[in-house]
Amino acid sequence: MTAAHRGLSVLPAAGWADGIADALAARIGSHPDFVVCLPTGSTPRPVYERLPSALSRAGAAMGRATVVLLDEYLGLPAGHPVRCDDQLRRQVIEPLPEPPATFLAFDVDGPDPVAACAAYDAAIERAGGLDLVVLGLGTNGHVGMNEPGTAPDAPTRVIELAPSTMAAARTYGADPPPERGVTLGLAGILAAREIWLLVSGDRKAPILREVLEGPVTTDVPASLLRGHPGLRIIADDAALPG
Repeated sequence: MTAAHRGLSVLPAAGWADGIADALAARIGSHPDFVVCLPTGSTPRPVYERLPSALSRAGAAMGRATVVLLDEYLGLPAGHPVRCDDQLRRQVIEPLPEPPATFLAFDVDGPDPVAACAAYDAAIERAGGLDLVVLGLGTNGHVGMNEPGTAPDAPTRVIELAPSTMAAARTYGADPPPERGVTLGLAGILAAREIWLLVSGDRKAPILREVLEGPVTTDVPASLLRGHPGLRIIADDAALPG
């Protein structure tokens, strides 16, 4: 597998996070009103650690930008450290010298998560739509909480978490883990102007091969991104199978 695959960029593992942070800072610098949807999890964390320095080097700031949360667990109380909104505040927003103008998250503390999904979509539309969605790649091919079996027109919705997603929540410190969540659907992801799929580490090599070379199938939701004209897959060299 080589970077000849359309949309695939390969960076050395040692410089992977720096390269992505610099690219994101450049986007924000050229488009101050940027609307970017960000994930949580272990894959983007080193990128977020480097983002303040990257913004400084680029002479950019996020004071006019909108940050949108990709997904959220249901059933965890406000302020729980495993909550996705809490993670993104700690890892992205609080370290910035200038916070974004708006942070859009799901109102999962209200009584109606379905209504919260509708309100989330409406807020994105008012912001002008998503300029960029940043995604991690699950070992089963999921993106956000869109698990295998998700159709490309799946809306923002309440979902039942897959066992692997529940297990990941437990490793982050939620025990017992939540059983449900809410997520931007594949329809919303595919409506974004750009999509960056971040892939790092050798344990992601098998699923990355499926995404790039296997059939486009709902069994591997990330493969459904392949037809998007703004898709960029940014992998480190460790994620490439031999």
